[in-house]
Amino acid sequence: MNWKFWKKDKSKTKKKKGAVREWADAIVFAVIAATLIRTLFIEAYVIPSGSMESSLLIGDYLFVSKVNYGARTPITPVAFPFTHHTMPLIGTKAYWDGIQLPYYRLPGFSDIKKGDVVVFNLPMEADSPLYRPVDKRENIIKRCQGTPGDTLSVVDAQVYINGKAETTAPQGEMTYVVKSDGSQINPQLIDELHLTDMASINNTDFKTNTTVASANTLKGYSNIKSVTADIAPKGIPDNLNPVYPTAHPQYKTTPSFPKYTWNLDNFGPVIIPKKGWTVKLDSLTFPIYGRAIEIYEHNKVKVVGHDIFINDKKADTYTFKMNYYFMMGDNRHNSTDSRFWGFLPEDHVVGKALFTWMSIDSTASFVNKIRWSRLFRGIH
Repeated sequence: MNWKFWKKDKSKTKKKKGAVREWADAIVFAVIAATLIRTLFIEAYVIPSGSMESSLLIGDYLFVSKVNYGARTPITPVAFPFTHHTMPLIGTKAYWDGIQLPYYRLPGFSDIKKGDVVVFNLPMEADSPLYRPVDKRENIIKRCQGTPGDTLSVVDAQVYINGKAETTAPQGEMTYVVKSDGSQINPQLIDELHLTDMASINNTDFKTNTTVASANTLKGYSNIKSVTADIAPKGIPDNLNPVYPTAHPQYKTTPSFPKYTWNLDNFGPVIIPKKGWTVKLDSLTFPIYGRAIEIYEHNKVKVVGHDIFINDKKADTYTFKMNYYFMMGDNRHNSTDSRFWGFLPEDHVVGKALFTWMSIDSTASFVNKIRWSRLFRGIH
């Protein structure tokens, strides 16, 4: 018997992959691995605006954990790798919204807690002209002030949760009115105290955003007469910069809605929706919860006089399908947050901000661009 057929035929062995094939395989593997890491575990994020100053500064580079609250599985699965919503250079959409998957979140280590700094998708991008899918809306960062079921109010810029004053971020900022004797403020002092958005009122007085600690330090200088918080008075709405719910487009077109007199420093009280909570709908509550019912929970909503119709049926109550949160920037007078666009739905949550790994000051000289003291610094 010829047993030679057991022997390995060298002519039929696999050929070694060429250099191009090896590079292609490596790139595909790297793209898949990086995508899984960004989707399920951790992602980098950079602070684009001053809404969280001085807790977080423009140019801070963060790592955001997806596992703390549980990773959200992709809702818009067909997208160009390593882009969010827009293709660089050409400016076109970086995704195809022809396929939309249901919202689902993997188990996490904990729920969102009051005081957590959270990255999430901007809810207002559900509206015209963008109409972006949930997971392709712009990523922004704020601090959680209220969790599902809480009753929240803002009184003279102080947040209250269930009737108790909530701890304010120690490095948070707000606007102050500074009265001086007219002499010029030392530019070095402006930098040291982080006096931002300075605007003259007259020849001696000006407004600036800064921390409580910096405001108290400023009071000690001989050329400063007074430093007082610029707080909007209660009961007087800011018609040029309206807060929620008067900022909602439907509010302006429905004459039966009551006239709210809230502003950014005096807001509420409101109950933050909780999954399974049933709210009674009337002319007082619908303006507050109508956006969540219609936009975030995908119902057909219509108001006829004083009657509310949900999915073509007259409704006196509504039971929420999701949990919601109330988010605010630490820079209280320079933040577009839940006071302006309402509650944050749970399906918009991206992850928890963990620490800054790099910080770059674009306004500084070349040798001082890196803020060395902020490298690998935890976020509180």
